[in-house]
Order: sequence, then structure tokens, then C-alpha cells
Amino acid sequence: MNYIGKQLTIEYVVKSTDFATFGGETVHEVYSTFSIARDAEWTGRQLLLQIKAEDEEGVGTHVNIKHRGPAFEGETVEITATIANFEHGQLLCHFVAKVGERVIADGDTGQKILKKEKLNRLFRKN
Repeated sequence: MNYIGKQLTIEYVVKSTDFATFGGETVHEVYSTFSIARDAEWTGRQLLLQIKAEDEEGVGTHVNIKHRGPAFEGETVEITATIANFEHGQLLCHFVAKVGERVIADGDTGQKILKKEKLNRLFRKN
């Protein structure tokens, strides 16, 4: 099946817990790059859930972000993920994050689909 071009959009309202905070100190009261990474990966995961089999699970492989502008507390961010490539269990999604028509970030996320049994072996502590 060809999944290239399949899209999904989520909406996220920025909270104070999404601010750029390091060591307990808030640096900027805006939607942080690491919060965008979390939500971009979550959006791509929603596409992965439509592809994977019952006995499979996904694991993140990378997130690339170009943070282009701020989003403030209370603003609604729309993150749209589009499948750019899917082969050999590797899912690559491009994403765009917007507040209204203003692009605040874009980039891509990667996930690999593996059998749950294999992941359980890999994640087992010895």
C-alpha cells in the first residue's frame, strides 16, 4: 500500500509547562523547541498507528526541527504531519507547525516499526 502523502493534523494549546525552562528557570515564555519536538513526534506517531500491525510497535529514530517563530501561552498550534517515505519499516514524516497562517516550525520525524517481541528484547535490562 502507498502511504506517501497521507496527512494528519493535531491541535495543541500552548501551556506554561511548554515554555523553554532549564534547571527550573524559565528562559522564555514561549512554546519551546523541545515541546515542539514532543508534539511533532506525537503527530507522526498517529500516522504510524494507522500503519503498524497489532504485533508491531514504533520507536523514534530522529527529530529535525527548524524553529521559525514563537507561539505564546493560550495560542492554538496546528501540527500537520505528512508521510514523506515509508519503506522497510522506516517511517519518515515531514511536519509543519502553525499558529493561524504563521509557520512557527517545520522539520521531520523518523520512526522504525519493529515486532513488539524484538523491542521487548532490546529494552530488557540485563
